[in-house]
Amino acid sequence: MDHPIHQLQQHHNVQIPAMKKQDVKQSSGTPFRDVLSEQQNLKVSKHAKQRMDERNIQLNDTQWSAITEKMGEAKGKGVTDSLVLTNEAALLVSTKNNTVVTAMDREEATSKIFTNINGTILIND
Repeated sequence: MDHPIHQLQQHHNVQIPAMKKQDVKQSSGTPFRDVLSEQQNLKVSKHAKQRMDERNIQLNDTQWSAITEKMGEAKGKGVTDSLVLTNEAALLVSTKNNTVVTAMDREEATSKIFTNINGTILIND
């Protein structure tokens, strides 16, 4: 009884064309490190800047660094829009865009309901 599966004895020599290395050119002349750094830096929208000025919300470099770091962690966990709470302020941020969207002081934030967020970041100063 013949088996329906037969081993093929014919071998084909398949030629795979050699790929040329392409030189990566920077169209803007900006080093990759600077572009990456820019993408990781936290931006503040015009609206948020205005709100922070109106409400006299001032965050120091340490706080901004902590917020930036935690936003990166949140982004890694799939958070796209988050509420960041510090002792002084409540910030609505887009981790997707690394942008502070709006800001209010903590007193004002106590009576608010926050919608369209999928994460919260607490920063202890």
